[in-house]
Amino acid sequence: MGTLRVLSGKKLLKILLKNGFYALRKKGSHVFVESIDGRCGTAVPLHGNEDLGKGLLRSILNDLDLTVEDLEEMM
Repeated sequence: MGTLRVLSGKKLLKILLKNGFYALRKKGSHVFVESIDGRCGTAVPLHGNEDLGKGLLRSILNDLDLTVEDLEEMM
């Protein structure tokens, strides 16, 4: 398993939107994203430019069926 980079919610959302995901809805400071084929989705918190914790980022990746390597390739 690769090394997980520190990302903000805004940066992660930008990466996901460019790579096969779309914003389903927004509620408060969270954007709900889903894959274009509808197989998976999750919420991405947007709290300013605050970095996501490594555990939260890993949980988001698991919800989206992505690995750390997949995220690195998307960047």
